[in-house]
Amino acid sequence: MNASFRGGGRSVEFLDQINKASLVALTDAGIVSEDIASRIAAGILALIRAERGKPRQWSADYLDYEPKLLAAVGADASRLHCGRSRQDISATIARMNLRAGLLDECEALARAREALLSLASEHTRTIAPAYTHGVQAQPTTLAHYLLAFDDALTRSACRLRAAYRHVNQGPLGAAALTTSSFALDRRRLASLLGFDGLVENAYDANHLAPVDTSLEVAAVLGIAAVQIGQFAQDLHAQYAAPEPWMTLQRGELVGVSSIMPQKRNPAALEQLRVQSSMLLGEMQAVSLMAHNVRSGMFDYRAYDPVPSGRALAVFELLRKILGGLVVDKARALAEVHADYSTATEIADALLQRADVPFRIGHHFASALTDYGRSRHLSLREIPYGEAARLYEATASEAFPLDAQAFAEVTSPEYMVFGRKGTGGPQIPEAERMLARQRGELAADLAWTQSCRAHLSSAEAQLEAAVAAIVDRRSATSTTSASNSETTS
Repeated sequence: MNASFRGGGRSVEFLDQINKASLVALTDAGIVSEDIASRIAAGILALIRAERGKPRQWSADYLDYEPKLLAAVGADASRLHCGRSRQDISATIARMNLRAGLLDECEALARAREALLSLASEHTRTIAPAYTHGVQAQPTTLAHYLLAFDDALTRSACRLRAAYRHVNQGPLGAAALTTSSFALDRRRLASLLGFDGLVENAYDANHLAPVDTSLEVAAVLGIAAVQIGQFAQDLHAQYAAPEPWMTLQRGELVGVSSIMPQKRNPAALEQLRVQSSMLLGEMQAVSLMAHNVRSGMFDYRAYDPVPSGRALAVFELLRKILGGLVVDKARALAEVHADYSTATEIADALLQRADVPFRIGHHFASALTDYGRSRHLSLREIPYGEAARLYEATASEAFPLDAQAFAEVTSPEYMVFGRKGTGGPQIPEAERMLARQRGELAADLAWTQSCRAHLSSAEAQLEAAVAAIVDRRSATSTTSASNSETTS
């Protein structure tokens, strides 16, 4: 069997919906009579009832399904396939799988972001080191870092929503690639299946759109995998220190060495990194399957072209880790004090308070750093007199900051909470960004609920339309019986 026509799980259920929608559209167009349509509908419903609650005994391949419908209904059951092909059925099932996966992924990512924002709200005043090139660069707050990560994940959520808009377009009725001589209403088919519109060009619907639509979804999930892998690495780096300032709660998130009893291994972080890498690899495989393949081939057209299981597992593991982080605020501040990341502020303060050109202040701060490190001193351990002497040697003028001012501008609190720019770690900005990001998260959750409600409504309308077809047969049978009794 071609890979294009494999499918289980939801794919078989989606085939049921496609068959119902096809029957309704065929009946609406008068292509199948009401009497035959009602018998086909009864057959479809009987097959669903017979398999309810147990694994289906057939795949989502229509050629596997049709013999069972023929056995239940007779030769007229084959009329259900008028105006369509396994090609557009396959393309439709793939889109239904993609959109279901996207909604699940959006919700799982939103749950992780909820945990992220909850953690950030607790640490707007927690000063922590930030790094560039793997080296401590400047102090910030833990909230500032977490809000940055949430902004990145919010962009991934936005990309998922954009991908959904492209995915939720109906290809059914395109048949093999040129539609058919049957006057099927493709927009009616799309509406019955909850699609927002059509992949209009029939050739595109089956042979081009399935490729780039799947690639788009895979690209979004690949980007999220990179973002989450980066976060895992950031956290994991803390474990290199004898006293990490950010750790994981004991339990399922932490492992103990089988031979070294003192070791507490951040097993969950390692798994987050590994699973993110595996997710990225799977998403790249989607590109490789579609690469260098002629249109119309089955290579890239599996029923479930971008499986969602790995992404859901990664998002859930991220949520658990965020809920299990233990932050030692004092250790985080000590980490900042142990290095020279507040030296940046010296040059700024000299310019702002004494109009010292920035590069002169920069040279002084760099020389001060070299001096202190060569003597194993932290910045706040360097005597003020030595700092003043070094400035005079560097700038050929008296040091314009007194001891109190020098201590003030080199403190982490002054540097972090005295920031002025939009998007900085200062508390008013952190609280503003937190409020905005909570609003964006709420909007994302509302969007997901709206999409699910739309699909539920479409499914209810489809069920009602099929029920009406069955009811017309029952009504006709009742009328015929009454007429017979009257005649007798």
